[in-house]
Amino acid sequence: MAKTRTKPVLVDPVWDRISAEAEAAVSREPLMGGLIHSCVLHHATLEKALSYRISAKLSSNEMSMLVLREVADEAYTADPGLAEAARADLMAVLDRDPATHRLLQPILYFKGFQAMQAYRVSHWLWQDGRRDLSYFLQMRASEVYGIDIHPGARIGRGIMIDHAHSIVIGETAVVGDNVSMLHSVTLGGTGKEDGDRHPKIGDDVLIGAGAKVLGNISVGCCSRIAAGSVVLEDVPPATTVAGVPARVVGSAGCEHPASEMRQTLDGGC
Repeated sequence: MAKTRTKPVLVDPVWDRISAEAEAAVSREPLMGGLIHSCVLHHATLEKALSYRISAKLSSNEMSMLVLREVADEAYTADPGLAEAARADLMAVLDRDPATHRLLQPILYFKGFQAMQAYRVSHWLWQDGRRDLSYFLQMRASEVYGIDIHPGARIGRGIMIDHAHSIVIGETAVVGDNVSMLHSVTLGGTGKEDGDRHPKIGDDVLIGAGAKVLGNISVGCCSRIAAGSVVLEDVPPATTVAGVPARVVGSAGCEHPASEMRQTLDGGC
């Protein structure tokens, strides 16, 4: 007698936690039920929920939610790394933002997290050669979230963008893993030259509010850029830079500045 094979049960602790948080939120505030059901509880996976959230936020009279949702679903199906990066981003926000107490919050409310996931879909399109559609997603994300990330930029996992207003990241910028930045950060160029013209940010870097990092320069791993600084030269690893123009003012003070989120110049992390 032939044995009946059953499909393995996929375990996703992150999605299970989000779903439980969503159910609890609806119980506490029934008026939020419609939003939370449509964004979370109606979906079987995090990928489907993110696809819905991105398409709902970025749709317009120029492109429907249905079309954008199909595009996002295609991206998540083709590249499982997109969902892995989203999970890392979620955990980064929960770990580093003291205002975040649930994984549900970034999905529903935080434009920094949502804009990062929209960027990841637009970057997938960029790599797939679908440049006009990727530009459209960039434009809509900029209009909706106030965050302008070129789809050609390369950004790692575990990214936390706190408050996230007026973030600008240029086409040839590279951002490593486990990077934290605050609002009004610019990773830009220094002129109108073409080619490789934007900063390269290492892993575990903390970039303070209003900092401008300009040109094809390197910011070493585990370094800190103080708020309001203008960085025009390479930053050595594990250091703190501050000022206009920025200069090294000391060590980073700890092994993982992006996780510690300490932004004072005295006492390190």
